[in-house]
Amino acid sequence: MPSEILLKIFSYLDAVNLLCAGCVSRRFYHLASDNFIWLRIYSTVFSPKRSNWKVNSVEETTVSVSGLSVEDKEAGYWKKEYIAKQITSVKTALAQVLQPVSPYTGLPVKTKEALRISGLGWAIVLREKSGKEYIMQHVDLSLNDTSVTVVWYGKNWPCLATLTTLDLCGVTPVFMDRHKPPAKNGPRWHSLIAKYDLSHLTESTMIGCDRLVQIFCLHPGLLVGLWKKEEELAFIMANLHFHHLVERSTLGSASVPYELPLHSPFLDDSPEYGLHGYQLHVDMHGGGVFYLCGTFRNLFTKKGCIEDGYVKLVVINFKNIREHLPLIGKVGLAWRTNIFDGFIKSCSIVDITLLDEHRKPFWCLSSPVCMRSAACPSDGPNFLGQTYYVDYMDTEGRVHAELVWIEETEEYFIVSLVLYLSVAKINHWFGTEY
Repeated sequence: MPSEILLKIFSYLDAVNLLCAGCVSRRFYHLASDNFIWLRIYSTVFSPKRSNWKVNSVEETTVSVSGLSVEDKEAGYWKKEYIAKQITSVKTALAQVLQPVSPYTGLPVKTKEALRISGLGWAIVLREKSGKEYIMQHVDLSLNDTSVTVVWYGKNWPCLATLTTLDLCGVTPVFMDRHKPPAKNGPRWHSLIAKYDLSHLTESTMIGCDRLVQIFCLHPGLLVGLWKKEEELAFIMANLHFHHLVERSTLGSASVPYELPLHSPFLDDSPEYGLHGYQLHVDMHGGGVFYLCGTFRNLFTKKGCIEDGYVKLVVINFKNIREHLPLIGKVGLAWRTNIFDGFIKSCSIVDITLLDEHRKPFWCLSSPVCMRSAACPSDGPNFLGQTYYVDYMDTEGRVHAELVWIEETEEYFIVSLVLYLSVAKINHWFGTEY
């Protein structure tokens, strides 16, 4: 078919279908990058004189296009300009939605709305030793108070022994329209969130199992389920905290993650008194069921409570029975695939949101954890039940919780909860020299 006829046909397509047509062949790609076609689309969408009350006629659009430059631009120039401006408009719209911040969590109030209007989803890229890639879009997700849990499962997993890495990416439509859902096969922007090593997965820490699967935890926040019999992939679960989630899922590239803005240290006018006025929000959940949802205010610690490079922040005091809290329901992590489902006891997801004295997020995490039986209980009140520990650690701090199983009421009680904050993190945050 002559190029002139193809160009005429392409001139009737919108931006999404034009980009899709460009994927057919090299010839279609060059024709679908025609500057005259893209300049018309650009001027129609971004014309400063565009009226909200009427649609410009073809003649008016042609006149406005003639005033812009086409001949002196390289091939595909107006296509690139249109895509760049669309991405900028999406970023601007999301920034406006995320401006209001909750005084209770220190997080944007409208994170869930931002996720909805952006059409944001998540994908994993599984990479083999040979370089072959498998891209899988998420199958299911659940929105929690301060995090989102994203799940992948299916029948066509590649062989685990051939896999080397897993990339977790946010996926958004390049062209966003909050008044209608994004095109199913439209262009997508990938933003790398985290990269994981799968080459030694079975040698990492197994945190739980049931009769069908065993689950392994990879930091940050990734849970990998393997079938017990074949040791092949059953499901993958990512736990993402809301703090900077939209930015991390939209503003990076497919190979480079989004870099957080440089932090300007807050002036600590009384470093000799240590940390004071902190607030903690903690959730413990699994499979859509919440076992704990609590907020702890006015937390403090003295400067002298520094040991092994950490500052100890006591949230629930082991020796103060009035502070002890029960967990609601049977603690465990529910999982499912397209064929089976199950429940792994003593495993759950913990979301931590720690705010500093200025109500700014100081430390945020969402990660799988497991309860491990304690060999001997800590010194303190005597409880008629088995003691369990829950531990988490990353570069910014540690979490240690102690729970007791009360046989008479068949429930867990949290009898101790302590955060250990990295001194290096505190010094970076406040410009101090602890």
